[in-house]
Amino acid sequence: MGSAQQFSATVSEPTRARILGLILREPEGRSTVTRLAGQLGLRQPTVTHHARVLVDAGVLERRPEGRRVWYSVAPEQTDRVLEILGAPGASEPGPAVFARVVDDLALRFAGTFGRETVERFVDESREMLARASGGTRLASRTAEFSAQRLAAVAAREQDRAGAPEVLFVCVQNAGRSQMAAALLRRLVGDRVRVRTAGSEPAASVAPAIAAALEEIGVSLGGEFPKPLTDDVVRAADVVVTMGCGDACPIHPGTRYLDWELDDPVGLPLEEVRRIRDDIDGRVRELIPSLAGIR
Repeated sequence: MGSAQQFSATVSEPTRARILGLILREPEGRSTVTRLAGQLGLRQPTVTHHARVLVDAGVLERRPEGRRVWYSVAPEQTDRVLEILGAPGASEPGPAVFARVVDDLALRFAGTFGRETVERFVDESREMLARASGGTRLASRTAEFSAQRLAAVAAREQDRAGAPEVLFVCVQNAGRSQMAAALLRRLVGDRVRVRTAGSEPAASVAPAIAAALEEIGVSLGGEFPKPLTDDVVRAADVVVTMGCGDACPIHPGTRYLDWELDDPVGLPLEEVRRIRDDIDGRVRELIPSLAGIR
């Protein structure tokens, strides 16, 4: 399509924005006019018209399968759409998202706070933020605010002097390493120092990465791609590489892990979710091995 302004106007038109948000929220990242019309409470010809405009603009892909026609966001346009719309469904998270926030924080503060205490902090934080912000990015902000409050209460009992350091390295530092770091920080907090770097860092973190994390209540925060330097490798107790080849220097006494993962940058959101969940499982398996490093 033509200019960035034209693209933004096409995507942000209210009905089209709702159509795109609904498609992005689908587990498989696709939907039909019939389903969309039912969800929106609109007539099918109206939805078909808007879908055709988005197809003509290159925003949606149209794929007939038998009697059904499926619409999905064109993979190469996912990041641009997310930049305009934000994380799909982020302003209206359901109970399952906050249950996961409680689960993650209970693991993060295990041995310091019981689950009931964590749940109370999450409930209080969610209510305060909903009143203050109207629900904007409520899931990840609730998680971060709850973690900060719990950490403040526990601060006088914690000693960070012996905290192990973990470095996540990928090529662009815009996808895999950022997701791994965000997930580990959520689960362990200040008990582990977490850094990221890239062998060929990009200009910014891909919007789809932040969106996929937002869906599960994990904040990317103000992270940005950073170059790989020898000093951050020397400081690390564990270096986890993800597709950066031989770019990472080897130092004695450092533990190295190589995680074979697809690069999520530029992929459809459903593929980013799959990679996110794979990384989440690996991070949880890594945590027990960090306890005795220092």
